Amino acid sequence: MSTTFDGQPVLRLENVIKDYGDKRAVNGLSFSVHRGELLCLLGANGAGKTTTIEMCEGFIAPTSGEISVLGFNPATHPNAVRERVGIMLQGGGGYTGIKVREMLQVAARYSANPHDPDWLIDILGLSGVAKNTYRRLSGGQQQRLALALAIIGRPDLVFLDEPTAGLDTQSRIAVWELIRALKRDGVAVVLTTHLMDEAEALADNVLIIDHGHEVAMGAPDELTQIAHSAGVFITSNKDVDEQAFENSVGSTIAAIRPLHYRINLEPTPEAIAKIASELERQEVLITQLETSHRNLEDVFLDITGRHLRS
Repeated sequence: MSTTFDGQPVLRLENVIKDYGDKRAVNGLSFSVHRGELLCLLGANGAGKTTTIEMCEGFIAPTSGEISVLGFNPATHPNAVRERVGIMLQGGGGYTGIKVREMLQVAARYSANPHDPDWLIDILGLSGVAKNTYRRLSGGQQQRLALALAIIGRPDLVFLDEPTAGLDTQSRIAVWELIRALKRDGVAVVLTTHLMDEAEALADNVLIIDHGHEVAMGAPDELTQIAHSAGVFITSNKDVDEQAFENSVGSTIAAIRPLHYRINLEPTPEAIAKIASELERQEVLITQLETSHRNLEDVFLDITGRHLRS
């Protein structure tokens, strides 16, 4: 059972800055996470997510600002922090020759009140490979083992770095359910992911970072209302002739990503009929249609840009 923190945040950052020479990786971040809350960090590669997490975990110290993890400064008291924090890293980090069950049993011995290794093996679908060595596991199995190792010590705070990357659908659902169970038990979770549906499904709050800055923060449904205006959103089976569409319907249409379009038109029955008629003429099938709604991916791309970065 997690410790009671009397309403104080489990994790708190105040105006945190991290410089590497003349490069500023993190620039004035401030946020907090409470018991039973999941914060999702979103950002393009190089946005500062990993640096932020590593400072919270005590692996690197901030240049300035304040970080508190369970009441400790992770830079000066890293061992006290890591005794009560779970860390799941990309790439696993397991000993290649040790077996799955043995690895979890060893990890359990470092905790005063660990979860049952066999329970974690069962719930994360590792029963069939419990006697396999780490190097014989698939990428998805290594990922699930990394999650088990992160939570076996019943942490008060857990950092999850892309926990479902490379997992099949069934494994992904199992991981989501386990994360929800952690929240119900009062565990605070900080999650990084590139999967926008994962962020929308799990997060209480989302922090979008760009070039080390906070550019937006709020609940997923709050963020999807940013700069919101009436419109129609369609998904099609092939490209729309945008110029012909605009000439016929009398409204602009713009691709927000391949085969996904936003039409700047008040969503009335007449407007929907005009859209369908023109796309029928173009022999384009509408596979999905929504009105006045944006998802988190649209918001993320609007804020951080739609072009690849070097």
